[in-house]
Amino acid sequence: MERKDFETWLDNISVTFLSLTDLQKNETLDHLISLSGAVQLRHLSNNLETLLKRDFLKLLPLELSFYLLKWLDPQTLLTCCLVSKQWNKVISACTEVWQTACKNLGWQIDDSVQDALHWKKVYLKAILRMKQLEDHEAFETSSLIGHSARVYALYYKDGLLCTGSDDLSAKLWDVSTGQCVYGIQTHTCAAVKFDEQKLVTGSFDNTVACWEWSSGARTQHFRGHTGAVFSVDYNDELDILVSGSADFTVKVWALSAGTCLNTLTGHTEWVTKVVLQKCKVKSLLHSPGDYILLSADKYEIKIWPIGREINCKCLKTLSVSEDRSICLQPRLHFDGKYIVCSSALGLYQWDFASYDILRKRGNFDRLLWKTRTRLWQHFLH
Repeated sequence: MERKDFETWLDNISVTFLSLTDLQKNETLDHLISLSGAVQLRHLSNNLETLLKRDFLKLLPLELSFYLLKWLDPQTLLTCCLVSKQWNKVISACTEVWQTACKNLGWQIDDSVQDALHWKKVYLKAILRMKQLEDHEAFETSSLIGHSARVYALYYKDGLLCTGSDDLSAKLWDVSTGQCVYGIQTHTCAAVKFDEQKLVTGSFDNTVACWEWSSGARTQHFRGHTGAVFSVDYNDELDILVSGSADFTVKVWALSAGTCLNTLTGHTEWVTKVVLQKCKVKSLLHSPGDYILLSADKYEIKIWPIGREINCKCLKTLSVSEDRSICLQPRLHFDGKYIVCSSALGLYQWDFASYDILRKRGNFDRLLWKTRTRLWQHFLH
């Protein structure tokens, strides 16, 4: 058939085809397909894929693609990355998606970092670590054999672990080798902290003691609490030691002299954690370089200014529930900028400059604490 005759025939067929009902159109197509050979069927298949399978991520403007991606959860996005190189490129370039995913896991987002691939890697690393924690593959366990009674007190620093036991001894271990570096006779230890020269212990006998590693001698004995001492901290620059006790008080001691300088009151529960740390931020109540004492009980965290002037009043009391329905755990950390404390519901983080709660963290952080607890339990055995 000549080209001109074919075009005329095709126009007539098209007009007739458009006048048919949907059922008649389908029957016409079925008949034509049955008459087609391999070349025609291949041509039909290729064109149908183009017409029916529209790649919206490829066709849409990038801004609209990013808008649509924000409605998908991270796991679905990771699955979509496997569709094609183009999809992976577009999804991986969506900074807001991966920043939000990391934020939902509890990461503090630095807005100055706009590299989407960075945040995607952070998210993937976090997911991998969570899986390792759930599968108990995130850490190795080993037993440190040496104590003959319950191990209650632990303190880790720079590859060394100090343990205090009811067998009236404290031991310093090299974690990498499992070998005992020092072992000295003490009292029953409820809390320990050490440096290269000395060990400070809080005891169930209501006292605090300072010991010399090299000789095992007790260099100071701090008496004054009327309840077990659950936490100790000290600073050599200030020559100050602080202790928290079951008698609801915090005592401030002269580290070298062994004398009590002040007793801080106000807690209504056992003081289970004290932290002495230099402040790194400025506010109306303190300046960078000031030393700050944090003391925590079952429901509250109290903040005290401390330094050369020992007499001080509580700056602020932090709590996570006004009705005391949420109990804090003796896991308190302060780095000079942020206060972090755990509870049965997860972690709480405060900005030290404003005392505002920045975030409450849930499942992932509880999993981390659970893992750390399991790790300590291996040490205890």
